[in-house]
Amino acid sequence: MKADRSHDPNRSTWIDQTAQGQSDFPIQNLPLGVFREAGTDDEGTVGVRILDRVLDLQGVVELDLLDSLVVEVQEAACRPRLNGLLSLSRSDRTALRISVSDLLSTDTDVDKQEVVASRLRPIQEIEMVMPVEVGDYTDFYASIDHAQRVGALFRPENPLLPNYRWVPVGYHGRASSVVVGGTPIKRPSGQRLVGNTPSFDPSFQLDYEMEVGAWIGQGNEIGESIPMGQVEEHFAGVSLLNDWSARDIQSWEAQPLGPFLGKSFATSVSPWLVTAEALIPFRCPSRKRVAGEPKPLPHLSSDQNSKLGGIDAVVEVWIQSAQMREESMSHYKLSSARLADLYWTIGQMIAHHSSNGCPMRPGDLLGTGTVSGKEISSAGCLLELTGRGENSIQLPSGETRSFLEEGDEIVLRGYLDGAGGYKRIGLGECRGTVAP
Repeated sequence: MKADRSHDPNRSTWIDQTAQGQSDFPIQNLPLGVFREAGTDDEGTVGVRILDRVLDLQGVVELDLLDSLVVEVQEAACRPRLNGLLSLSRSDRTALRISVSDLLSTDTDVDKQEVVASRLRPIQEIEMVMPVEVGDYTDFYASIDHAQRVGALFRPENPLLPNYRWVPVGYHGRASSVVVGGTPIKRPSGQRLVGNTPSFDPSFQLDYEMEVGAWIGQGNEIGESIPMGQVEEHFAGVSLLNDWSARDIQSWEAQPLGPFLGKSFATSVSPWLVTAEALIPFRCPSRKRVAGEPKPLPHLSSDQNSKLGGIDAVVEVWIQSAQMREESMSHYKLSSARLADLYWTIGQMIAHHSSNGCPMRPGDLLGTGTVSGKEISSAGCLLELTGRGENSIQLPSGETRSFLEEGDEIVLRGYLDGAGGYKRIGLGECRGTVAP
């Protein structure tokens, strides 16, 4: 994982050099997404975000501007979803990133700039669609701070179960209900315990979970595992992820097999996939084990993971109620946490997921689980922030919230600050509104 000229903090774009330092999508980012003409039902086209524009990759290929790349890369860039690009080798994806960066750089001659400009679309004129055809979705439980705080709500005498420090805990989610950010979220119905008797009703405890989703690139064959030394070859990038949760349904049904209908009704992902290549300057050491904590077993350990398994990203959650919108009040920040504080890294999740020979495929999605820190201000869901609904949050409008109500919009935001002089890049936003 070495930085190259596409990460150069001094590199700028000819599109709008003034906006370069004010956007979460500078030339050092170049996330992938799929867009279509606003108001149409077109299948979609792969694009690269640069400032407030989107570069049509198929259009660039058709102009022979990527003819230095192998045919497989060019063909993948012309498909309506990102799965083809994710299936490429890390070196091929790096070559694509560098080529696009070069085209958008001020080093490109003026004549070529004009040609590239013909394939740029203003973000206001298009709409983003689901970027990846998700084959499988698995959600982990990788924040020990989240696990301890939630565990204390349900098991005060034993908040953290013995397996947590030994194995990345997860459950299989539902790929069919993974939706692109901006899709309205309908409150689910299900069984919940009322007194001593279960009742089937709409959930009273609808919640969000502030997460990061990791996308699988190249997969593995059934019966083969992905060792820790190779996990980076299979990690393609990240998106913001909101694992919507019906806490009352979840608490009743998750005995003993775990989350099911309380989770499977909706999971939102941001429309932009920030590539593993863009993340290179922001890799950091994984969370250190403290005295008394076991070292990970050998199949979950590597020097590389210890040194650079973490990702130094900040994730935030914001809320705007229907009343706040009516009164033209801005979104209110509920919490902020750091991805690097996770107890288990994305690499360890990949290695563990495949350790029994489970085949993973390009476009599989792994959720980190709620990203939380030690302080309550870094708690990544209302279950934590309100102590299971006991301590309501007051919004700037004077309203209070224990759990979500109709019309509430939740916005996840994320960014990576540039250490060592590198440019800050953003993860974009993941939006979702509880439908009336």
